[in-house]
Amino acid sequence: MTDINKSLGLLLDKLQNWGQHIFLMLPNIFVALLVLIATFVVARLVRNTMDRVFRRFSHSAALINLFTTLVYIAVLIVGFFFVLSVLQLDKVVLSLLAGVGIIGLALGFAFQDIAANFISGVIIAVQKPFKVGDMIETNDYFGVIERITLRTIDIRQTTGELVLLPNKMVFENPLTNFSASGTRRIDLEVGVSYAEDLEQVQQVVIEALEDVKNRVKTKDVEVMFDAFGDSAINFKARFWVSYHRQADYVLAKSDAIIRIKKAFDARDILIPFPIRTLDFAIKGGDKLSDQLQAASVNGKKGQQTGENNH
Repeated sequence: MTDINKSLGLLLDKLQNWGQHIFLMLPNIFVALLVLIATFVVARLVRNTMDRVFRRFSHSAALINLFTTLVYIAVLIVGFFFVLSVLQLDKVVLSLLAGVGIIGLALGFAFQDIAANFISGVIIAVQKPFKVGDMIETNDYFGVIERITLRTIDIRQTTGELVLLPNKMVFENPLTNFSASGTRRIDLEVGVSYAEDLEQVQQVVIEALEDVKNRVKTKDVEVMFDAFGDSAINFKARFWVSYHRQADYVLAKSDAIIRIKKAFDARDILIPFPIRTLDFAIKGGDKLSDQLQAASVNGKKGQQTGENNH
C-alpha cells in the first residue's frame, strides 16, 4: 500500500505541475490560436491575389495552380512556425527543420522520377511548345494532345488509343508539332510512261491540283521530275494544305490522287505498270528463245519417227 500511495502522490504532483504550466500558458495558447487563424486567412488572401496576378502573365491553368498552391503552403508553414514560437517550442521548431531536411533528402532519392516529371511539366508549362488540340509526334506516338498536366501529356492517337506520356520523356526526346504553323506540305510521288511529253504532264498535274481540298492558294503547286524508274519517269507533286487535324492531310492527299488520275485519263497519259524482263541465259548456257526453238525441232523429229515406225 505504501508503494501505491507513493506512486499516486507522484502522479498527482506531476498533474498539478502540468496544470500550473497550462494555466500559465493560457495567454500564449490564446495568442497562438489567433496567429493560426490569421495564418489561414492570410494564406487564402495571398493565394487569391497571386492567382489574379499570375493569370495576367500566363494562361496555363496547371502552372497557375502550381504557383498559387506553393505560395499557400509557404504562408501556412511560416505561420505554423510562428505558432510554435509563441508556445515557446523553439526546440521543436529546430527539430522540425532538421527533420524536414532529412525527409526531403530521402524523398528526393525515392521519388526522383516523379520529381523529374514534375520539373519537366513546369518547364513545358512555362515554354509552351504545344497546347491542347495540337497534332504532335514524339517517342513513336502520333496523335492529338487531349490534356497537359504537371505529370503527363495525354495523347489520343489517330487509331483511337489514349497514351499518357510522362513529361520527362516528352521533354528529353525530339518532338514534332504538326499544328504549329497551321499548314503542312504534301509530297505526292507519281510515275508516267517514257513516251509522254513531260512538260505537258507537268502542266496537267499543276492544273489538276489547283482546286484540291484545303490547298493553301498563296503557295504554288510544284511538279519536279526526280528519277528514271524501271518502267516510268518518276516525279513529285508538292502542295500545301491548311492543317488543323489529321483528316485535313489525309483527305487532301486522297483528293489529289483522284484529280491526277482523272486528268491523266482525260488526256490519255499513261501511268505504267511495273515491267519485268526475264532472262534465263547463264554463262555457258542457252537463251530461252533458243531452248524453245530446240524443243520445237525435237518435237517435230519425234513425231516423224513415230509415223515411220507405223
